[in-house]
Amino acid sequence: MTSAIATIVVVTHNSARWWWRMAEALAAQTETRWKLVVVDNDSDAAQRPSRGSMPANATLIQNEKNFGFAAANNQGAAEVETPYLVFLNPDAFPEPDWLVRLIETAERFPRAAAIGSTQISADDPNVFDGTGDALHASGIAYRANFGQRRTTPPPLGESFAACAAAMLVRREAFNAVGGFDERYFCYFEDVDLCFRLRLAGWRILQSPDAVVAHVGGGVTSARSAFAQFHGARNRLWTFVKCMPWVLFWPLLFPHMLITAAAATSALLRGRGFAAWRGLIAGVAGLPKTWGARGKVQRARTASSAKIARMLAWNPFVFFGRRPVIRPLR
Repeated sequence: MTSAIATIVVVTHNSARWWWRMAEALAAQTETRWKLVVVDNDSDAAQRPSRGSMPANATLIQNEKNFGFAAANNQGAAEVETPYLVFLNPDAFPEPDWLVRLIETAERFPRAAAIGSTQISADDPNVFDGTGDALHASGIAYRANFGQRRTTPPPLGESFAACAAAMLVRREAFNAVGGFDERYFCYFEDVDLCFRLRLAGWRILQSPDAVVAHVGGGVTSARSAFAQFHGARNRLWTFVKCMPWVLFWPLLFPHMLITAAAATSALLRGRGFAAWRGLIAGVAGLPKTWGARGKVQRARTASSAKIARMLAWNPFVFFGRRPVIRPLR
């Protein structure tokens, strides 16, 4: 039997409605050198995955508490020995050559710590679900091309971050920066991870050829109180923890102004106080975040100029959800 070179980690929580489609997509992969780790975060009894529904190369970890997306992915990655970790949402259905494309790109570019997939809507294959995560200089992140009509995806290049719904990460790099930040629970944890990888001198690539169909939560989920709370809180923590000093001080006021404006806009549109509560919780958690910042910045090897180059600076790029893909050098 050929040794595995990649471990696919899938975190589930009441995800039974998607399981068989995802499992069939994995079974159809032309790259067969992979193992599967499924971490279930306290699903209802009828929705829990069973060992009988999994391939022989699968491991099931059953949690009796929902530890969140970040912690569960770390849990799944903890015992992995393969050189590549591949994080896949249970509602993401890869095309047959998805994994081979990711691995080929990783082996071609050894300084690439993470590689993102081209995501299309599972409901409409003519619509993009995302072509890499961009981070605006204000600290606001967005999934490029989300909801846009599907055209030719951006060419292989560097994006600021890869979306954790379907991304490959080099295990040595993931472990070196401490994996996902478990304080985040979920939302923005992939941007934070990729920011720390960039600070440590790694590159993040976006693949046009590794394609998955993704259900996701769409606009409705993004507007939920849960998403607004965690998004606002974790966005602040990422800015404070990761932004280099030379960029931190000039961008701090714009960051706070824009995040406060976004929270106020959500309130005025009838979406409640969730974003404001998240921002307040983020401020309350700053002492611990400031301590984490010291560790992250002391380990930084990338220059501030390199980080600044990967940020989106034009506000029209942000509002248009345009991709920010830098050509490979």
